[in-house]
Parts: sequence; C-alpha cells; structure tokens
Amino acid sequence: MTDAQALPALTAHYRAMRSLVSGTDVWVALHIGAEQTVVAVGREADPATLLTLAIGADLTARHHFHHTPPSPLELENAIVTVEDEVTRARAAIPAGARLGSTDTALREIARLSGIHPADRMCLPLESLERTFERLAQVSLGRPVLSGGLPASQHFAATLLILREFMHHLQFAEITLLEPLPV
Repeated sequence: MTDAQALPALTAHYRAMRSLVSGTDVWVALHIGAEQTVVAVGREADPATLLTLAIGADLTARHHFHHTPPSPLELENAIVTVEDEVTRARAAIPAGARLGSTDTALREIARLSGIHPADRMCLPLESLERTFERLAQVSLGRPVLSGGLPASQHFAATLLILREFMHHLQFAEITLLEPLPV
C-alpha cells in the first residue's frame, strides 16, 4: 500500500477489524507505512479519529540508519525522533484502548517474537521488548544470524516504531489479524 492510500485503507481495515472484535472497547488500528504511520481510533464501526504520524519504516531508516544493522547510536537517535512523534498521539488515545493491526510486517515481528502464526495473534509488550533487545545486541556486534532477525534497516525501523508506540502509549499487547483485502 502506498502512503497516499494509507488513510482510506486504514479506515477500511479499521472497519473490518471492528467487525471481527466483540465488545465496545475503544480500538486503535495501527499501520506503519514506508513514509508515515497512520492510526485510527474509535469504538464504533467508523473511526472517530484518524491521525498521521511523520514516522515510517523507510523514512526512519533513511534518516537514522547508516549501517546494517544500525549502530547503537543510530538506534538511540531514531528512538528520540520516534518518541517525539508517537507522543503526539497520546491525546487521541483514551486509557484502556486496545491496539490492533493487519500489517503483515507486524505479524512477522510477532512470529519472530515467538508467537505462533494464526488468524489472530496477540503480541505482548514483554515479548516485543525481548525481540527489540535482540536487535540491540546485534547492533552491539553480536552476529546477525545469532539474533534470528532479518538484516534489514526496514525491519529494524518497523520494530523500533512498534516498540516505541506500544511502550510510550502504554499498550500491554497488540492484536494482529490476518491482512484484509482493501
């Protein structure tokens, strides 16, 4: 999906996700794109809030990562930028909201975090933090293959954005649903 298609596609994915989850909880649909991250928030069939964040996997990698894997300083600098942008979403997300996505890349992160592939996967923040720690260890010189993670700046940036989003917005888990046709 191109970033130009991100908001309409996220709205469609939000609607489909809401149809698959029960209850009246507020849901936050997350899509980490190449140049931006988009968020849809609501409790009804249509999102009440759509928000675009100026952080995307390719954008973050391009601006911060000059090595593969990224160096520890590159990771730290990227974290600062991503944290600043993620905190903009805080006001739009009420306490107790649930986080979900249909992103294939996020499902792959869940799989690499030890979550068994299924139609509906739940990735706890603790598992995500362990996966991010593996990336940090690789950045410190541990052999890439020993971490079991893709040697890709795009992957590293996606993992970093998801971690910072969940950590700073206090999501204990993310529900990952099968990608839906848009």
